Amino acid sequence: MGRPGKRYREAASVVAGVGPCSLERAIELVKSLARAKFDETMEMAVRLGVDPKHADQMVRGTVVLPHGTGKPVRVLVFAKGEKEKEALAAGADFVGCEDLIEKIQGGWLEFDRAIATPDVMSQVGKLGKILGPRGLMPNPKTGTVTFDIARAIREFKAGKIEFRVEKAGIVHAPFGKVSFSAVQLTDNAQALLEALIRAKPAASKGRYLKGIAITSTMGPSVKVDPNLYVGRIKAQV
Repeated sequence: MGRPGKRYREAASVVAGVGPCSLERAIELVKSLARAKFDETMEMAVRLGVDPKHADQMVRGTVVLPHGTGKPVRVLVFAKGEKEKEALAAGADFVGCEDLIEKIQGGWLEFDRAIATPDVMSQVGKLGKILGPRGLMPNPKTGTVTFDIARAIREFKAGKIEFRVEKAGIVHAPFGKVSFSAVQLTDNAQALLEALIRAKPAASKGRYLKGIAITSTMGPSVKVDPNLYVGRIKAQV
C-alpha cells in the first residue's frame, strides 16, 4: 500500500489527538479538513453489536435524509402498463421490463436505484446474481418492490438511502456532501443513526452501538462518542 499523500497526513495529524467527541464536533472537524478539489461525500461508519451470520441479527433498512445526499439519483423502474406510465410521470430515469432485463444481462448498470412492481418480480428475479452483490436488487424490505411507484421514486430522488450491515458488523453509509452546512449534515447524520437504532434486532443483546466514525471521501476519520449520542436519541424516540 502506498504512502498517504501530504494533505491526508496533515489532516491526520490534526485529528490524531482528538478523542471520541460529539456528532456536531466530529462533523465540523471533518468538514474543516476536507482539502480535495471536488465536493467530497461525508460518510458514517457504525460498528454494531450484531453477528450478521445469523439471520435474526441482520440490520437492513432505509431512511430519507432531511437534506438529501447532494447527489443526483438515477432511478430505474421495472413495470408494465399503467404503472409504467406512472413511473415516467413521477420522474423515473429508466422504465421498462423485458427490455431493461436484457440490457442489464448484457452488462449495462448505469443507474443508482432499482424499483419494481410485485407483478414483474418473477421476471426481475433472474437478475439476482447481477444486482444482488451490488445492492441494487429490488426488495420489499427496503420499499423497492411496491405498487406505490410514484412515492418510491419521489423518496429516492429526495434523498432516501439504504443501509445494510456488512459481514464485520459495520454499516457504511453516505449522509451528504462537504459543501452542506454543518446543521444540514448533523440533521442527516441524526436521521441515519435514529434509523439504525430503530432497526436494532430483538436478537441483539448487550451493547448495540459499539463505535461511530465520521469521514469524508479523502480525509481521515473522527470518532463520535456513542454514549453521548445514544442518550440523546433515546430521549427523542
